[in-house]
Amino acid sequence: MMHEELWRRLIELEPQATAQRAKCEYLGDSGSYKIVFLGGVFSVDLNNKQILRTEAGDKDNAAGFLEQLCILAYLISARQLPPAGKLVGPEKLKGGQFFFRGPHALPTDKLEKTFGREPELLFRTAEKLNAVRCDFGDASMRLFLFPRIPVTFVIWAGDEEFAARASILFDRTAGEQLPLDALWTAVNLAVKTLIKAF
Repeated sequence: MMHEELWRRLIELEPQATAQRAKCEYLGDSGSYKIVFLGGVFSVDLNNKQILRTEAGDKDNAAGFLEQLCILAYLISARQLPPAGKLVGPEKLKGGQFFFRGPHALPTDKLEKTFGREPELLFRTAEKLNAVRCDFGDASMRLFLFPRIPVTFVIWAGDEEFAARASILFDRTAGEQLPLDALWTAVNLAVKTLIKAF
């Protein structure tokens, strides 16, 4: 069974309190949570220990290994804490200065490569993912990884003289809602989703 320890920890928690903390829904009849992750709706079945996408038309609707990891970690860790409304870089999150470097550096290079020449394409992607356009850089958008974790993606255009730049900014509370390793994984999945939607 994948993520056995995470399942054990989640099952031990009181479901209604967990749903309130995570800002999701608990369906008592089926013993499952209904949660939004990266714009997709997932069912977290406690009885069968499985996570499935619920959108119509999905052929392979089982959540992937990394999706499961992020969803379980969020349900366990989320706090009933509203966003602070203050954006910070990853290094400003508690422990982030040491964590988000080397192999755990955020994938800004992929955003620069995909959107650096035409930043406005990020807006088209935002519409597909129900993200909100922002006014930072040459193009920016705010996407909710989870109901309590908004992340802002910013692109500055590149040209012959200057290289494109990208930033990934978090609400100051992000590190209190999800462990940094799971947050890093969720952001990587988000960037893949953005590029795929593009």
